[in-house]
Amino acid sequence: MKPKILVTREVFDETIDYLEQHCTVEANQADVPLDPQALKTRLADKQGLMCALTDRVDASVLDASPQLKAVANIAVGYNNIDLGACTARGVMATNTPGVLDDSTADLAFGLMLAAARRLTEVERYIRQGEWKGWRLKQWLGTDVHHATLGIVGMGRIGQVIAKRASGFDMQVLYHNRRRIDASIERKLNATYVGFEELLKRSDFVVLQMPYMPETHHLIGAAQLKMMKPTAILINSTRGGVVDDAALIEALRAGTIRAAGLDVFENEPRLNPGFLDLDNVVLAPHVGSSTEATRRAMAMTAAKNLVVALEGGTPPNLLNPEARRSSGH
Repeated sequence: MKPKILVTREVFDETIDYLEQHCTVEANQADVPLDPQALKTRLADKQGLMCALTDRVDASVLDASPQLKAVANIAVGYNNIDLGACTARGVMATNTPGVLDDSTADLAFGLMLAAARRLTEVERYIRQGEWKGWRLKQWLGTDVHHATLGIVGMGRIGQVIAKRASGFDMQVLYHNRRRIDASIERKLNATYVGFEELLKRSDFVVLQMPYMPETHHLIGAAQLKMMKPTAILINSTRGGVVDDAALIEALRAGTIRAAGLDVFENEPRLNPGFLDLDNVVLAPHVGSSTEATRRAMAMTAAKNLVVALEGGTPPNLLNPEARRSSGH
């Protein structure tokens, strides 16, 4: 008998086709977000779950799903999943690293360029019919080329961002929990510095670390004051890493010049203070949102789930201890 699985959000047809070869699939192709009770109800008799970052998989959900063996997240981040609770119950959890690195790095650079050259401001200016002619001092922006880029979080995506920076002749500084291998530093022409030094020296600060209790409000009022008044902050990682209220105040006061944001605290409930600011570029968590990448993410999650339910070790297993505790 095929294992039963729940797919919580709309995915691509080929993903469903693949899953149906191996599982009995209940798919929410209507894409109506499931509240916690609906998730528990629909998951009660399932052995597998393919979920999105909008689905909170915590102890209460797991306790309501006694047959659950595996959770496959369609994301590289997994702060929506209580990994400890999964491990304690022998439930394997997986994510989708690697396939979205380039697209997310592209978006980070897109935010950087848009904020530096004030593209959202000038587009509104044209659309509103205000452009009457050329002026020498019109819409002066900030150069990206030859600037100093500070990357906080030098994992896969951070390294891909650093690689792109070489094309702009940028000086790359980075801070990480652990210093990367010297050979990678040389390849990326990246220099390891302390967190505060990075904030003080960088023209652009790009955040690319996971969200966890240790990184909550890593950037707050004190850190923003350390940055240059000409600096631009880019958050393309996770909401909560930045204190949004403090950032809004810093942008209003001119503590820093601008920001480019793809993620927010409590998203999609955006802090309305952002909407009153011209010096911030806003995107609705679309870092990996290209057709090719999202298709690859969904298929990666599906393959992780099938391998787990067939008794194997998924390639992107986050908690190998779960296999041992479940007797695999």
